Amino acid sequence: MTILLGLETSCDETAAAIVADGRTLLSSVLISQTEIHAKFGGVVPEVAARSHVQAINLLIDEALSKANLRPDQLDGICCTRGPGLIGTLLVGLSAAKALSWSWDLPLTTVDHLFSHVCANFIGTDLQPPFVALLVSGGHTQILHFKDFNDVSIVGETLDDAAGEAYDKVARLLGLGYPGGPVIDSKAMEGNPLAFKFPEGVVKNYDFSFSGLKTAVLRQVEKLEPPLPVEDLCASFQEAVSRVLVKKTLKAAEELNLKTIVLAGGVAANSELRRKFEAAKDFKVYFPSRHLCTDNAAMVAAAAFFQGEPADLSVGAYSRQPARSLV
Repeated sequence: MTILLGLETSCDETAAAIVADGRTLLSSVLISQTEIHAKFGGVVPEVAARSHVQAINLLIDEALSKANLRPDQLDGICCTRGPGLIGTLLVGLSAAKALSWSWDLPLTTVDHLFSHVCANFIGTDLQPPFVALLVSGGHTQILHFKDFNDVSIVGETLDDAAGEAYDKVARLLGLGYPGGPVIDSKAMEGNPLAFKFPEGVVKNYDFSFSGLKTAVLRQVEKLEPPLPVEDLCASFQEAVSRVLVKKTLKAAEELNLKTIVLAGGVAANSELRRKFEAAKDFKVYFPSRHLCTDNAAMVAAAAFFQGEPADLSVGAYSRQPARSLV
């Protein structure tokens, strides 16, 4: 059995988790900064980094305590190397380096986007090959997992990520930050056919959500108050979920794959899940809702299946270095 302690600090969640063999969750703890950043309307990198510094050591101790483990019972330390906010990434990376050195344990770093997909390995029997749809605040990608060490990007957003579009539309409608959960909630009470918003058609499997965001703005400008917020949310969410599902299913069909994996913060969206659940002839995996947003359990799972052995000179990166995760 391989037991790994994972750390996650790529954005505004500080997290630590212990996972055995990439699939068995022994402990997972997290402190969210959502309330801190809500008053700013988005994540402030300097504030986020300072909050990580205050929380990381407490969470490491708590993760060990909840798993009923000592440091000498661990087989390794792992953390997110990127992409993300450089200042916040360095908090987790520095902590992981310190633990690796002081506890004499091997250090492994992982890609944040690959980690999101690996949340689906926890508590399941999922195996490659499969197609994965990664949808979050910063990224929207269709991925082809041929094997754990052979992953390629089939399509991605050319501008705003889906989660970013949710945040911007929520801000436009005065719904606050983060936008995903509140739009999802409002949409349940609205008519998804009330307004016809564009899908942002792009060739192949790429996406574009900036035009959709602009279309919502133009529609709002035409309406008299009070705004039909529920209908606007439902129609916006329908347009986003429709194009995400359509292109993912098409990619799976073209690659002759019957397994689809959903990952990232937007994977918790109820309409997106409903549409995928209705897809015939496919086995669809969804992460538990608490594993959709940033967490450290996915980091430990990713490290087990495809981590990069690292020394103490390893650095962080803010952007994905190439059109491939491995």
